[in-house]
Amino acid sequence: MMAMTDTPQLHLRQAERADIPALEALLNHCYRDDAGWTNEAELIGGIRATPTDIAAVIDDLKHYLFVYPKTDTGTREGQETGDVLGCIAVEMHETDAYIGMFAVHPSLQGQGLGNQMLAAAETFATRHLRGAHEPRLTMSILSERPELLAYYERRGYRLTGKQMPFPNDGNHGQPKRDDLVLFTLQKKAG
Repeated sequence: MMAMTDTPQLHLRQAERADIPALEALLNHCYRDDAGWTNEAELIGGIRATPTDIAAVIDDLKHYLFVYPKTDTGTREGQETGDVLGCIAVEMHETDAYIGMFAVHPSLQGQGLGNQMLAAAETFATRHLRGAHEPRLTMSILSERPELLAYYERRGYRLTGKQMPFPNDGNHGQPKRDDLVLFTLQKKAG
């Protein structure tokens, strides 16, 4: 099991298959229920992630899916497989790392946990990209989420100009609008 950077408030560990039910519940709650500021319920219906999707990420050697588990003690030793309060994935490529599956339970949003999780994922990715020519951190967001774009811009991400229509393939939820686009954001690693 690969560990990420610990801070006094944050203890992340790599997801395990036993975490799949909790991750499915967290991702679908954060993205598809009308809860928290990060939800997409007005824009996309249906499910955000299936157990099969999550298992594929956990099993893919290029992916690192990290979870912030609920703990009884507040320490790494008190972590149990079960309740997951946050997650973030890093998909490693030769010169860039794609950050996705980023979710924080709505009851914890606005307390700085997401900032810490994103910083930890960026540090992890940057260390793994050491030596790459012009390493970059990449992600995508929905076009109709200006508050989310502003959040990432405050953290140094910039629009690349690349965009693609939101996939209407039944595997990513059902768009409630025909004009949804995914914007690509990027920043220099390190």
